[in-house]
Amino acid sequence: MGDKIRTFIAISLPESVLQAIGKAQDRLRRSRLDIRWVRKEGIHLTLKFLGDIDRGAVEKLDAAMARATKGIAPFTLMGEGIGVFPDLRRARVIWTGVSGNVQALMALHRNLESELKRLGFPKEKRSFRGHLTLGRAKGRLDKTRLVEALEGLDGFQTESFVVPSLVLFQSTLRPQGAIYTRLAEAPLVKRD
Repeated sequence: MGDKIRTFIAISLPESVLQAIGKAQDRLRRSRLDIRWVRKEGIHLTLKFLGDIDRGAVEKLDAAMARATKGIAPFTLMGEGIGVFPDLRRARVIWTGVSGNVQALMALHRNLESELKRLGFPKEKRSFRGHLTLGRAKGRLDKTRLVEALEGLDGFQTESFVVPSLVLFQSTLRPQGAIYTRLAEAPLVKRD
């Protein structure tokens, strides 16, 4: 059973939110910064990158996701603000943050980390910061142009959306960009 697949667990976004993010990306593209933009269909709210796993582990991961969602009802988030990691001088990632019921998001993340730890996946060393990656710098970015581009999106916000489930995705890397395939989904349903 040496069949390995690259995987992660995330929250999918509705088309209307992806459209708003796409418009923000288009505005940022005009700055002509050297950034590799994430395709619209590749934008999601990642809760846990698992890396390469045995294909046979999908069933166990599905069960762990179901346990992690227990007691958490669907909740509302929105994309808000545009920023960079780690900072403006060394910007590597352009992102939009999330706001709304962030407490529910954090509870879901904690539950998921605990369930995955039982399956042998180590907890993240960095604290979780919910965000949606818009692009990654190909090299060093001109700070002045970057600041001007970000100022053009001051106050960026998407419409709010309901988080209905957690999704286990397979990520197949291709030269034109990763292709994501849904392997399992755990609905959020308030149940005790």
